[in-house]
Amino acid sequence: MKPIKTQLAAACIAGLLAAVSGMALAADAYPNKPIRLIIPFPAGGTTDIVGRAVADKMGRELGVAVVVDNRGGGGGSIGADAVAHAPADGYTIGMATVSTHAVNPACNPKLSYDPLNDFKTITNLVHVANVIAVNPNFPAKDYKSFVATLKANPGKYSYATSGTCGIGHMLGEQYKVLSKTYIVHIPYRGAGPALNDVLAGQVPIFFDNLPSSMPSIKSGRLTPILVAWKTRLDSLPNVPTFAEVGLKNANDPAWYGLVAPVGVPDDMIKKLHDATVKALQDPGLRARMAGAGATPVGNTPQEFAAEIKNEYDKMKNLVKLQNIKLEQ
Repeated sequence: MKPIKTQLAAACIAGLLAAVSGMALAADAYPNKPIRLIIPFPAGGTTDIVGRAVADKMGRELGVAVVVDNRGGGGGSIGADAVAHAPADGYTIGMATVSTHAVNPACNPKLSYDPLNDFKTITNLVHVANVIAVNPNFPAKDYKSFVATLKANPGKYSYATSGTCGIGHMLGEQYKVLSKTYIVHIPYRGAGPALNDVLAGQVPIFFDNLPSSMPSIKSGRLTPILVAWKTRLDSLPNVPTFAEVGLKNANDPAWYGLVAPVGVPDDMIKKLHDATVKALQDPGLRARMAGAGATPVGNTPQEFAAEIKNEYDKMKNLVKLQNIKLEQ
C-alpha cells in the first residue's frame, strides 16, 4: 500500500504545483481582456467625470480598454454592492467615494456590503473641493447675503444633492448645524440629475463636488458661494472657503478612489495600482483635474485604506450626533 500512497501524494503535489503554475501564468497574462469600471452614480456627476478621465489613461497603460459602467442609485450603494460581489478575477473594479464608503455605511449599517472588509483598495485618485452654489435667480450672490437670506427665511429654501446620505447631504447637514440655518433637503439619484434641476430653477441651492458644477459656474449658469478646500482656489479666487467664514469643520475635501472585490490577488492589485499612478501623471489629465477643482493623489493601497477608515469613523460620529436617518 505504501507505493500507492506515495503515488497519490506525488500526484497531489503535482496537481498543486500545476494549479499554482496556472495561477502564476494567469497573473502574468493579466489583463488580457477589457476591465469593467463600475461608477456608482449616473453620468454627469463628479464621480463620473473623474472616473472616465482616469479610465481612458489607465486603459492605455494596461493595454486593454477600461469600460465604464454607471450603476446609480441608493446614494452609490447599488454600484458599490455590485463591485463587492463581483468575481474576484481583476476584471471588475469600482469607484469608491466618501458617499459609498463612509456616509452611506454610517447612515445604514444594514447595507449589503462592508466598506472596510469587502474591498481591496487600489489608490485614491483625487482630492476634490466641495461647493455651495446657487441658481443665478437666487436673491444672494455672495456668502454674507446668502446666510442672511437663509436666516431670515427658515425653511423657505431647499437644496439639492446627489442623494440621501450622500456627501452633499452630509455637507448640507453640517452647514445647517454650523450656520444655525434651516433649509430643506431634496435628494436625487446622482449629482447630474440634481444639477439639471438647479439649473432649471426647480431647486435654488446645490451642495456638490466642484468638478460637476464647474462648467456651469464658468458659464454663469451657477453662482458659487463657498468652497471646501484648504485655500481659495486659483480657478475661483473670489469665492471664500468654509474655514474663512467660520465653518472650519465643514472644510474637508472629498476623495475619489479605486477599489476591487476583496479576493482579487495582490499582484493584480499592484498592476492596477501602478497603471493608475502612471495615468495620474499625465500632464493633460492633471491640468483637466486642476481646472475642475481636483488634485491628483495616487497613494498606496494601504494609505487609501486608512483614508477610508478615518472618514468612515468621522461620518459615524456625525450621524450619531445629528441623529441622521437614511429615510430623511
